[in-house]
Amino acid sequence: MLGQYKIRLKKDDLVIIRAGKDKGKTGKILSVHPRENKVTVDGINIVKKHIKPNKAYPQGTILEVIKPIYVSKVSILDPETKKPSRIGYKISDDGTKKIRVYKISSKEIK
Repeated sequence: MLGQYKIRLKKDDLVIIRAGKDKGKTGKILSVHPRENKVTVDGINIVKKHIKPNKAYPQGTILEVIKPIYVSKVSILDPETKKPSRIGYKISDDGTKKIRVYKISSKEIK
C-alpha cells in the first residue's frame, strides 16, 4: 500500500484542465483523493456507465458519472490574471499560520 500524496489543491478551488480531452475547461474541485493523487472536478471527465436492470432501474440505464482526474493535469486558476498558476506558501506576519499564495501574482488564495 502506498502512502498519501501531498496535494496543495483544496475543495472549492477553481482549476483549469491542462491536459486530456477536457483541456482548457475550468471547474470547481468537488473532492480531493490524496491516496490516488487525483481530484474530482465539476463537469470534467464525465463518462457513461451502463447499469444492468435492477430494482432501481428495471429497464437498465446509462448514467453519466464524474470520474477523478490526476492532479498533474490541473492547475489552480489565478482570478486576477485569468491564467494557471502554481501554489506557494507564505508564513503569516505573526508566524502562526501557513498561507497559500499564487506563484504568479503572490496574492493570497481565498
